Amino acid sequence: MAMRRRRHPPLFLFLSVFLFLAATAAAERARSRSGVSQAAAEDFVRRSCRATRYPQVCERSLVPLAPSVGRSPRLLAQAALTVGADRARSCSSYLGGGSGGSSSSSKKRSGGAMGDCAETLRDAEERLRQSAAEMNGMGRAGSPRFAWRLSNVQTWASAALTDASTCLDSLATYPSPAGQKEEVRKRVIAMSQSTSNALAFVNNLHPNSS
Repeated sequence: MAMRRRRHPPLFLFLSVFLFLAATAAAERARSRSGVSQAAAEDFVRRSCRATRYPQVCERSLVPLAPSVGRSPRLLAQAALTVGADRARSCSSYLGGGSGGSSSSSKKRSGGAMGDCAETLRDAEERLRQSAAEMNGMGRAGSPRFAWRLSNVQTWASAALTDASTCLDSLATYPSPAGQKEEVRKRVIAMSQSTSNALAFVNNLHPNSS
């Protein structure tokens, strides 16, 4: 009598179980870091983004950071400032030819209005990173130190937003191929929108924020 062949569970079943366990573990890690579930943190970020001037930009950049934000308005503002700084750095790098462009295109972008714009955005990046760092030392909500540091962050983030406007004004007078100018303009606008959202979160902080 022929022996019956033992049937093994299909590979996709093992893979499905593995992916489920990995997702569960990731959610548990997120919950332990912020004290809330990932779903609750993402909901908080989405609801907060709806109150900004550019909600879609806000959600795309900040929902992935929800596990580290939890439901803290202060951490959300800090994350948004960092996103703005990263975009300012990316844009200034592109203008300076640091994004992998050829040496000739780098030279073309590095002078005149483009060079001025790159320098302005580097200044904006520094202000935004300084703002994000300042929030680490704000201390207890409602204390004099909290109010003083919050004022610093508002001043620096506002200045970074002005830097973006200055850059856009410079680009408007720069004689360059339409395609090149439009690409730079899109990058600066993306940085400006992220910074605007960050400033909105900063301005919404109050003495009882956590």
